[in-house]
Parts: sequence; structure tokens; C-alpha cells
Amino acid sequence: MDMLDGLLDGPRARSAFLLRSIMSPPWSIRIEDESPLTVVAPISGWAWIVPPDGDAVRLVPGDIAVATGGGHYTVADHPDTEPSVIVYPGQRCTSAADGRSLVDEWNLGIRTWGEHADGATVLLTASYERAGEVSRALLAALPPLLAVRREEWDSPLVALIAHESNRDGPGQRAMLDRLLDALVIAVLRTWFGRQRDKAPAWYRAQGDPVVGKALRLLQHAPEHPWTVAALAKEVGVSRAVLARRFSDLVGEPPMAYLTGWRLALAADLVCQPGLTLEAVARQVGYATAFALSAAFKRERGISPQQHRALAAAAS
Repeated sequence: MDMLDGLLDGPRARSAFLLRSIMSPPWSIRIEDESPLTVVAPISGWAWIVPPDGDAVRLVPGDIAVATGGGHYTVADHPDTEPSVIVYPGQRCTSAADGRSLVDEWNLGIRTWGEHADGATVLLTASYERAGEVSRALLAALPPLLAVRREEWDSPLVALIAHESNRDGPGQRAMLDRLLDALVIAVLRTWFGRQRDKAPAWYRAQGDPVVGKALRLLQHAPEHPWTVAALAKEVGVSRAVLARRFSDLVGEPPMAYLTGWRLALAADLVCQPGLTLEAVARQVGYATAFALSAAFKRERGISPQQHRALAAAAS
């Protein structure tokens, strides 16, 4: 597993919120749902996404946008259209004018919502309700809003999700969750692939012949008892050269990077049912559960058990 594999391994939707919105101009929806990651894709018509900071982004069919970090933003037919609808946490939806609930009033069928069934714009929206720790590492690597244009990628997933979203039956929710995961991975892989100066330091460092190899060794085998000397021997340079070059390109020393990677993986693993803390410790390179707990609490301020309980309460 490389760093990008590890980051993209994080999206695992569990009963994700998914909706087709049908709207006619003028329309504007203020999003305040605090979701850690939301995908927005027009099926027909167009939509503008207006972030709190930065330029508004216009989307047409084939384009797709990802909003991250739980920030508030607006989706509208035009950047200047005043919001008439507000979406709150828990997907509670109200009129901006008088606060009345629109959940039932605008219900147009299975996972379909809007003022009229024949609106000019059909918008697919899908939100993750929470993120695991590796996903939080992914969120930290992304801007608050990113867009991939239709000419930059070619995928049938949006159309497939739109088709499946208005169907119901046994296993349908699980199918939609898995399709959403695949869509997010495809979009982010495309976005990361076209980054240059905007990409995170660890991503740019993957292309360095020395540091890239060292990163892959750490990422593929976090359980190995790595030292800087052992890592330098594997990549064929001196300890001093590796330490300096790694810090210059990645922004932190090799062992600090390894600790962060191990603990990010551990934070995700401890939330998986059936895995003991001892088993997690072995998988991420700690000799005992006590050693993992000590490192986890030192870096994150809570124990793995507390982290697991918080994650369970949020699910």
C-alpha cells in the first residue's frame, strides 16, 4: 500500500446520504450539514458551487466537484441567487424564508427531491456522514473544494449511481455505498494525478528516486522495525543523505513520517470489529498494545480505546 492507496482506502460509505435534486431557476441551496466529504455532479442543466472563500465553480454534466472539511457553501443556478433552502446536519432541510421543513413537502420519490419533477437541473449529491482517521489524512491533503472537468476524466459511475439512486430493493443501500466509494476514488485519483505544485509534499516526493523508494518501503511495510540507517541501506544512499533529502521533500524526518503513518493506520484499524489492540499493534509496527497506546495518546491526546468509543458513537 502506498500513501495514495492508503488515503483512498479511507472512503468506505456506510448508509451514505444520496439524493437527486430537481430544480428550476432561480434556485439556491445553502449547505450547512457539516459532512466531511460531499460529491456534487449535475446530471442535466448546470450548477454553481459558491465556497465561503475563493471563486465560485460552474458545473455542467460530466463535471464533478468534491467539497471537504464540513465547511458551509452554496449550490445554486447562479452565484448571486439568494439561498431559499438551508440544509443542516442530519440532512434536515428547511425554507430559508420561514424555517418550515421541506423534507416531506419537496419529496418527489425514492431519493429524489425538489420543487417540481420537471425542473431544468438534476443534481446528484452524495455525502459521507463521518470519516475514519485515514480519511481525515485524506481530507487534510485536499482543498475545501475541488472540481474535475468532463474532459479530464471518463467514467460511467455518475450515470450508474444516478440510475440506481431511484431504485430500491434488497442490498440497494450497500450497492450505492460501494458505487459512491468507487466514484470518490476515481475522482480523487484523477485530481491527484494532474496536480503539480498544488500537490502535497509527500505526493510530489513519490517521484524522487531516493525519497520515493523510501516512502514506498515505509508505506508497504509499516510493521517493519525501520531505522534511518536500515532505510538508507535499502535505497542505496548514506543515512545523512536520506535524512536531509527526505526532510527537504516531505517536510519531516523519515521516522516522524513513519510514526504518523503508523498511527493513522492504527486509528482506522482499531475501529474495525474483531481486531484486538494487540493485533493492531503488530500490524502497524508496535511490539505491544501498551507501546501503541502510549504513542497514540502522546500524539493524539486520547487512547485508542477512547478513539474507538468516539468513532462508534459517531456512527
